[in-house]
Amino acid sequence: MLKFQNKTVLVTGSGTGIGQAITKKFVENGASAIILGRRKEPLEETAKMLEGIIKEKQSNATVKIFDGVDVSDEKAVTEMFDSLKSENVNLDVVVNNAGVSGPVTCFAHAPLDQFRSTVDIHLTGTFWTSVQALKVMKEGAKIITISTFFAEERPLEQRPYRFRGPYTASQGAKNRLVEAMSWELLGKGVMSIGTNPGPVHSDRIYKTVYPKAASEFLRVSGFEDLSPSEVETANNEIVGLLGEDDETIKAGIKSAAEKLGKSETTLNNLLDKVKGIAEKIQKNTSTMIPDQQFLSQEQVATTVLTLSDDDQAKILNGKIIPGDRVFYPVKSHIRASVPKSEKNNLNGKRFGESDMSRNEISIGSMIEEKGAILETSDLDLYIHNTGNLPNFSKLTELSRDEWNKLVDQFINSPAETAQHFLDRFVPGGSDDPRKFKDAKGRIIIIGPALPAGKKISGHERAKIEVFRGALRPFATTINQELSDVLKSNVRVFLILPGTVDGKEPNNENIVNTINYLMSDEAASSSEVIFCPDETR
Repeated sequence: MLKFQNKTVLVTGSGTGIGQAITKKFVENGASAIILGRRKEPLEETAKMLEGIIKEKQSNATVKIFDGVDVSDEKAVTEMFDSLKSENVNLDVVVNNAGVSGPVTCFAHAPLDQFRSTVDIHLTGTFWTSVQALKVMKEGAKIITISTFFAEERPLEQRPYRFRGPYTASQGAKNRLVEAMSWELLGKGVMSIGTNPGPVHSDRIYKTVYPKAASEFLRVSGFEDLSPSEVETANNEIVGLLGEDDETIKAGIKSAAEKLGKSETTLNNLLDKVKGIAEKIQKNTSTMIPDQQFLSQEQVATTVLTLSDDDQAKILNGKIIPGDRVFYPVKSHIRASVPKSEKNNLNGKRFGESDMSRNEISIGSMIEEKGAILETSDLDLYIHNTGNLPNFSKLTELSRDEWNKLVDQFINSPAETAQHFLDRFVPGGSDDPRKFKDAKGRIIIIGPALPAGKKISGHERAKIEVFRGALRPFATTINQELSDVLKSNVRVFLILPGTVDGKEPNNENIVNTINYLMSDEAASSSEVIFCPDETR
């Protein structure tokens, strides 16, 4: 008997790529498959391929299609699972695979609607698919979530992934959501496991991510006599030609040259440059892998199949496996308590603030006591306070509206505020990255505090870490862009109050940290995430 005979698996984004490979692997091992995605045609082609495997294996499995289902669409996902419930379908495995690249550009230039869309698909899509799937899951079922290694942390490190701010925020939160769900679903006997496979051979990397990253390098650093906006416009026209035959490239370049009023030679040179940088990015990444090989989609599928094994799942429940294939050395980006500075870096500084009350004490008032001036324009500093996580029992028991409010509060609003004040500090910098050079300004996000008390459960910490887990890679990524790419002295810092052992957050520690972050030393350091109440 095949290993997954009489089992049913649902894979999101299963019409192409990794999702299709995962579904194929399960069907080869006897499983019935439920496939879904936004486009009908690839799903029908995938179903035809899967039905051929079923016939060959004589497994008596079935294939069911749900087309037009975008995982970020609350109604579509809810109705899909309601339909499965009405048909008495029981799911043994749900694989959260659907994803998008998101905008591949400096955060200052990334459209906020695309930021939200990326979060909606990766994070909220994973959350709502998992919650709704519980309607048709019994004890022993598994939720496998595919995320990225770039959002993972080593001690006192946090990896940046330049040009991928919304992607890293989503993935960082998604990794922590996997852990939180493992606590919350224990009573139901449903297991939650994540996998960060690292770089995988796929069209998304070769035709989208790497070429777009190369295009962004050229928009920022300059190319021949083209302005940044001209580089971007030209690349939007020609980058899609990469990988095509010579005749197609020649015709495409000619068409773009006529449309843009640029010479064919300039556009050919630009395309060659994009190709060269994209290949360099790929090569540099591969050198950080022991065997210098990206995983194949089939290898990822084998990993997911292995994690879905009953015995393996019990051992790995709540874990992110494998945590890393890439040795990606980074400087330390996380710092614990900041020594109290004898110098007052806040005196005379003009600052703005969101609601700054913490423990009924205004951080803003404490900053004013140090001589800072509360202003509405011409600022040196803006402080955005997310507030703390409200009281609720379980993430998986939240309504979609309640979940959306949390995502807005702890992810979308900080991003919107950060981008707004980047534009305030560097007017026009979104479209002309050259304006960022040597510009100054501080944006400080104060994230949700860890829970305080003598007996804090792992589950309580895990709930908050979902949102702290979004802010850490976001802040690190944005600052690498500001410092290394844009050569700017503008910074976006993150303060995370509270301690892992449940001590009460201290407002004075926050103010001392803000004072330090206004110093020249802070601007030149790689440390951008501060846990001021921790002593480690």
